[in-house]
Amino acid sequence: YRLWECHRQGKMSAEDGIPTACTTIEEVGSTGVGALTVAFLILVVSTVVFLSKANSSGVQRKYYYLSTYICGFAAMAYFAMLSGQGWTAIAGCRQFFYARYIDWAITTPLLILDLGLVAGQDFVTIAAVCGADILMIVAGYMGAVSVVTTVKWFWFLFGMAMFLPVVYSLARTFRETVITRKDPEMIELYGKIAWLTIIMWCFYPMVWLFSEGFASFSVSFEVVAYTIMDIISKCVFTFMIVSAHDALGSPTTAPTQSREYV
Repeated sequence: YRLWECHRQGKMSAEDGIPTACTTIEEVGSTGVGALTVAFLILVVSTVVFLSKANSSGVQRKYYYLSTYICGFAAMAYFAMLSGQGWTAIAGCRQFFYARYIDWAITTPLLILDLGLVAGQDFVTIAAVCGADILMIVAGYMGAVSVVTTVKWFWFLFGMAMFLPVVYSLARTFRETVITRKDPEMIELYGKIAWLTIIMWCFYPMVWLFSEGFASFSVSFEVVAYTIMDIISKCVFTFMIVSAHDALGSPTTAPTQSREYV
């Protein structure tokens, strides 16, 4: 691993919240840097493609704008990590990219909003799911930077507790709503993107567990793993949505119940 010499002020203890007796810090290696570079380029190209088509996409315009912001914010985060910004040292003397958590706190609610629009879900429910998602991201960050072990695992368990209602909402609540629309193409589209999101998001806490948690994975392996998941859960997800021209051509408002009076 590429190592960086610590200054005295970079040492941390449980009392002052900064690494215990670090003489070196494990930093991302060439493989990780390569992954960050590739991801940045993919995200930039995706952002440009979505933005260029946004104004001429008719009913799909909102999906193109959401896709633009999702990939655009992620591209900014990857540029920051690639240029040596957005990181600090955490317990165990390893490099920790907090820029990634800023990215997730912005883009994952946008992904949920995308799913909600496809499903035709009401905005109150969408907002509630986004709130749980943001709490999950914040808990993951707090756990990663925690020095005290018991505090770290408290934040991890709290984050997982917030993750469960998010998964339940995507797998059942949103799906029940889209089924009521009786649109086979939209039901099929939602099923694909929802399960892609659920499956990919289940891998994030696994990587966290062996990276920020137990520190078993190297920083480079952590970066590569997160990068692959980010590209699939953002770029593949957004391209799947905007490529579904026929399904998205139908109205995406929440279903209303009709009443017949005699």
